[in-house]
Amino acid sequence: MISSFPAPGTPPQDLLRWAMSQYGDRFAITTSFQREGMVLLDMAVRLDRRVRVLTLDTGRLPEETYAMIERVRERYEILVEMVQPEGREVEAMVTQHGPNLFYEGVASRKLCCQIRKVRPLERKLAELDAFAVGLRREQSATRESVVAVSEVDGKVKLSPLAEWSSAQVSEYLAANAVPEHSLYGQGYPSIGCGPCTRATKVGEGERAGRWWWEDSADKECGLHFTPAGKVMRTVDVLLEQVLQAHA
Repeated sequence: MISSFPAPGTPPQDLLRWAMSQYGDRFAITTSFQREGMVLLDMAVRLDRRVRVLTLDTGRLPEETYAMIERVRERYEILVEMVQPEGREVEAMVTQHGPNLFYEGVASRKLCCQIRKVRPLERKLAELDAFAVGLRREQSATRESVVAVSEVDGKVKLSPLAEWSSAQVSEYLAANAVPEHSLYGQGYPSIGCGPCTRATKVGEGERAGRWWWEDSADKECGLHFTPAGKVMRTVDVLLEQVLQAHA
C-alpha cells in the first residue's frame, strides 16, 4: 500500500487519474451501470480506454441492465468483465431456501446478496489493489459517512463522487451525452436485481425501491457496509449451511 492518499476535496477525475497511474491494471471501476457508475466509467475511459470495468452478473438482473451493458460495450468500445456467482453455491442456496428466498426475511435476503454479490466480488477483488464505486453521501442515511478514499481489507476503495449531489451527476451525464439505463425513465432511481427493485412513489427516498418489502432502514446488500448484530449472525449461520452443502 501507499503511505498517503490524495488530499480531501480532490476532484473525481483527478482521483481516477491518480488511481489509474498508481495501480494500472490492478485498478478497476466497479459498476451496475446506474448514473453514478456511468459518470465514473465515462471519466475513466476519457483518461485511458484500457481501464478495467467490472460488473456483477447476479443471474437475476433485469433485461434492461443487460441491454445497458451492450450499449456501454458499443459506445465506449471496451470490455466489461462480468463477475458471476459460483454456480454450486447458488445451487445449494436455492435448493435449501428456494429461488425467491429474499422475500422470507432480512437474513435470507442478505444471504442471497452474499452468494450472488459479496462473495463473487471478493474473489474478483483478489486480482486488484484498488477499485472505484459510485457511492454518494446524499443517497441514504447509511452512506452519509462515505469518504472519497479509504482502505478496506487491504484494498484502496475510491468513492470519487462522495460529495456530489444528484444534480451534479445529472449535469455531467447531460453535458457528456452519457448513456442512461432505461429503467430510470420508468421511475427507478436505484437499480439492482429484477425481483428486488421497483419504481418509487412520489415522496419516497432514492433507495426506497430497493427491497421495498423490508421495514429496515438498512437498504444495503453488504458490498459496501457490513451489517451487524442479530441479522448478521443469522446470515453467518445460513451462509455456513449453504457452503457446507456445497463442499
